Formats: sequence, structure tokens, C-alpha cells
Amino acid sequence: MDQESTERVNNLLNKVADLRDNIYEEGTKAFKKWENEISRDAFELSAQNLAYYLALRRRDVRDIQSELTPWGLSSLGRLESRTLNNIDAVLASLSAIAGKDSRWSYPSQSSYITGQEQLSKNAIEQFGKQPQNRHTRIMVTLPSEAATDSKFLRELIACGMNVARINCAHDNTETWKKMVDKVRKAAKDEQTEVKILMDIAGPKIRTDWVFTTLKKPKVSPGDRWYLTKDNQTLPLDFESKVTAGCSIPEIFETLKKGDPVLYDDGTIESVVDEVAENGAVLKVKRTRTGKSVRVKAEKGLNFPKSQFDLEMLTAKDKDDLGFAVEHADILGLSFVKDADDIKKVQKELIHQTNKQRAAEIPLMAKIETVQAVENLPAIIMTAASRNPFSVMIARGDLAVETGYSRLAELQQEIMWISEAADIPVVWGTEVLDNMVSSGVPTRAEVTDAAESERAECVMLNKGDHLPEGVAFLSEILEKMQEHQYKKTSLLRALSIAKDK
Repeated sequence: MDQESTERVNNLLNKVADLRDNIYEEGTKAFKKWENEISRDAFELSAQNLAYYLALRRRDVRDIQSELTPWGLSSLGRLESRTLNNIDAVLASLSAIAGKDSRWSYPSQSSYITGQEQLSKNAIEQFGKQPQNRHTRIMVTLPSEAATDSKFLRELIACGMNVARINCAHDNTETWKKMVDKVRKAAKDEQTEVKILMDIAGPKIRTDWVFTTLKKPKVSPGDRWYLTKDNQTLPLDFESKVTAGCSIPEIFETLKKGDPVLYDDGTIESVVDEVAENGAVLKVKRTRTGKSVRVKAEKGLNFPKSQFDLEMLTAKDKDDLGFAVEHADILGLSFVKDADDIKKVQKELIHQTNKQRAAEIPLMAKIETVQAVENLPAIIMTAASRNPFSVMIARGDLAVETGYSRLAELQQEIMWISEAADIPVVWGTEVLDNMVSSGVPTRAEVTDAAESERAECVMLNKGDHLPEGVAFLSEILEKMQEHQYKKTSLLRALSIAKDK
């Protein structure tokens, strides 16, 4: 090796060694703060790896990555589940190239894949056994008809449904019980296992009701409409086409002028024009179609720049929680903001059951706000330290909160951090939406479905062509697992590469 190459490899060795030392010191310090809170032995190594991974990702290592590649070494781009092991392997190789004795050794094959194996175990615990034809499970949101239509459920299972999702924001306990019983019976008939997720509604902010003198209350860009706390003091002197009630009046305590307000997943984008005594005046900036849009009751409201101190569990949620603990396999938590929200749920579970039973219940946090993304490491640490845990990327609300361009980046970051902690991920919201609703997929959603193979589970929502959607998604996932695992491309032989 010439002198220039020798200097290059020695400089690179020193850079990576310094990086490793800093990551180890910082990660170990962070882990020690968490260590005493971990009551699940299965999560201890995962938590430690997460601490090291976060320490790495606080740094920009792109220059080091580009320097590693010409030496035929790992560029550190796929080390989520094995942070220190991957860096140690690189250091051992750099030392060998430089002809120096190394204080780092190559990790064993078993230790190198420990994180991957733990993630697989966690996915089984959450979503059931891996299907024979693919490693990514399929979750299906059940429509109300599932409470009475056993044939429909058997068809979903035959097409590939592995997890049935019951949304507690709709229907009631009587209907949910029928759904649960019919899913269990259909799974038994099909000689398979189907896990049941019950999604607790949480503090969802919606339009409770709409008051208007118009037959069709529509608003256009430039119009003003009124959002109010209650229907007792309607501003009858206010020149507005529409007045809507807000389901959670506590938001007005922190709402301020200039805050954006998005109606129905961004169908109407408004801004707070004025904060009044009993509500807020909203001015419409734009609509999704550019035309007038009708304001309806029971539609979601998002406040991407506002932070509200809302109770994690409403009185209804606590009642639903009791039902879910008895009948569901997984407890879904909506609108989780931070670790404190997780603690409140864990405390309520102990209150409704006992400490041992509360720790056995698998939890799933829906990541659907900017606040939740920013607090994701703490959410994972708090939840997985006591309970089997997974996260759902709720891309609908997350897109509204962050914007679509930011969503593209955030959904990857959520998957990376989750993998570093061996936490299974559900890829949710609008997967094959057109296919499920009309029977025909768009080109864009086929690409999105292929990307979803990197998660441990993919969720489909309700629609008239749900069984066809499940079967089509299963086919895509089966094909894609031959080409991709997480961030790693798998190079199977390609038919188009063969000599003709």
C-alpha cells in the first residue's frame, strides 16, 4: 500500500475510533438513566442499542460514510439494529487494512443478528406468527358489517388478513363483541390465527355539530367561519356562513391568533383570525379543490402549530379500555403526545386489572402528531420498558400536521428509530386506498404498498373492495420480500438479467 493510501486509512481509522468512543460514552450515559425503569428483560439490550443509535444520529457522519465506501467496508447506513457491532466490525477491518493490532474484534454472527431476531420475536408477540408466504402482516380495519357477516370475515382471512382492527371511535361494545366473536370463529374455521387490535379513540378533536342558516353550508377561500366551545352562546351577530361546535373546548385556552386549523384531513385550511370569548374566528386560506367545501359535523380538526394539554384518556376511553383488556390482543392508543401519556395508560391498566396483567398487554402507539415524533424515543422507552410494544405510523393525521413533503422524511425516521429499539412498525393510512374503494389501484399507491414491505405490518382501511385489496397487497408483499429487508436490498437472480 502506498504512503497516500496508508495515511488515508490511518486517518479514517482514527475518525471512526473517535466516533465509536463518543457514541459509547454518550449512549452508555443515556442508558443508565433509563436502566432502572426497565422491567422487561427482553427490552434491555434493545434499549441499550437505541441509546447508542440515537447518540450516532445526533451527528452528521456523511463524510465518514463516503470515505469508508472505497475500502469496500460498511458505510454505516444499515446499522439500526446493531449499532456498536457494526462500527466494531468496521474498525476491525480498518485496523487489518492498516496493518495494526486492533482493540476491536469482529462480532460473532449470533450477536450481529440479535436485534433482528428480537424484532422478529416482538412482531410475533404483537401480530402473531409470520405468514408462510411473507414476513409482513396485513391488518384490516373492520367495517360495521363484520359484526353480522361471517362469510365476509372468512373471505378477508382467506385473502391474507392477519390482524383485525376495531376502531372504538365507531359503533359500541355490543357491536365490538359480535366482531370479536365472529373473528375468533372465522379464524378457527380457517385454521389460522388472527390477532385483534382495539383502537381506543383518545382525545380526537372534531366538529361536534354545525349551525347555519344555509341549506348547504359551504366555505370558500377568504370566507370566515366560527368555531365555538358550546351551543349555549352562539354568536348570532357574527357574519359567518357557518358556526361549528368543537368536541374538546379545552383547546381554546391555548389557541391564539395566527394558529393554523385544518378541517377533515386538510380539506379546508384555515387560520385563527380572532380569538373570542367563547370560541375563535377562522379565516379560510385555501381548500383542497380550490372551490367551496361543505362543513359537516363529526369531521376531524388538526392544529399543527398548537400544543394542547389534553387528558390522554376520556371517560369513554376508560370504559372502552376495560372492554378491550378483556377481549382484544393489542391495545391501540390514539393521539399519544409524550411519555407521560403512556404512563397514564399504564397506570389505568393497573387500576383496571393488576400489575402483572397490565404488563402483559401489548400496546400500540399511533404516531400522528409532530409532538409524538419529537418524543418518539421517550415514548418507546416508557412503553416497551413495561409492555410488549409497537408503533403505527398514522400517515393521514401526520401528513396534515407536518405537510406531505415532511411526511416522506418522517415516516422513514420513525421506522429507523423503531428498528434500533427492535420495535415492530405498522405502516398505516390510505394504503391502496383507491384499490379498496374502487377495485382499481393507482400507480402511485402500488409503489407505496411496495415500500410498506419494510414494516412488520401494513394496515388497510375500509372499502367496498376490501377482500380484493387484501389479496393484492399480500401479492405485492410476497414479491417485494425477495428484493428488500428494511433498508437492505436483497440481490436474488433476476430473470431480465439472464442471457437471451
